[in-house]
Amino acid sequence: MLPCAAGARGRGAMVALRAGKKTLLPPLCRAFACRGCQLAPERGAERRDTAPSGVSRFCPPRKSCHDWIGPPDKYSNLRPVHFYIPENESPLEQKLRKLRQETQEWNQQFWANQNLTFSKEKEEFIHSRLKTKGLGLRTESGQKATLNAEEMADFYKEFLSKNFQKHMYYNRDWYKRNFAITFFMGKVALERIWNKLKQKQKKRSN
Repeated sequence: MLPCAAGARGRGAMVALRAGKKTLLPPLCRAFACRGCQLAPERGAERRDTAPSGVSRFCPPRKSCHDWIGPPDKYSNLRPVHFYIPENESPLEQKLRKLRQETQEWNQQFWANQNLTFSKEKEEFIHSRLKTKGLGLRTESGQKATLNAEEMADFYKEFLSKNFQKHMYYNRDWYKRNFAITFFMGKVALERIWNKLKQKQKKRSN
C-alpha cells in the first residue's frame, strides 16, 4: 500500500449527504463495548516531520440537515466530512457521531504524515541517485532531472518494505474501528426502530 492510496481528486464543491443514508466512514473507537479493546494511537507520530494536524475545516449552510463532504485535503488527499448534529440527538447517536469524527481525524493524520514522509524520501532518493551519476538537479534545458521507471521501482520497493509494519498496524486498527462503527450503527438503527414502534403504540392507545 503506497501513500496517496487514499488520494482523490474531485470537484471543489461540497456534496450533501441525505440523512439516513450516510456512508460508513473509516472506523474507530477508543473505548469499544468491551474491556481491553482500546486502539493503538498512530505509530510514527513522534516523527519530527509531521503534517499539520486536524481535518480541514469548512462551513456548510447553517440550516443544513445533512452531513457535508468537502474537497480533498491537500496533505492527506482525503475528503473531510462535516457531521450534522440533530437537535434531538440521542446519547447513542452522539456516541456514534463522535466515533466517526475521531476516526476521521485519526485517518487524516496518518495519511497526511505518510504522504509527507513519502514525498520527502522520494526527493532524497532522486537527489542521491543523481549525485551518484554526477548529474545535477536540472537538465541542460533547465527541466527538473528525473529517474527512469526501473530506478524508481527500487525506491518504491524499499519504501514499502521499510513501512510494512506501520501499514500492518494501520490496517489492523482500521478494521477494528470499522467494526466498532458498524456495531454502533446497528445499535442506533435498532434504537430508531424501537422508538418508531413506541410512537405507533402510543398513537393507537390515544
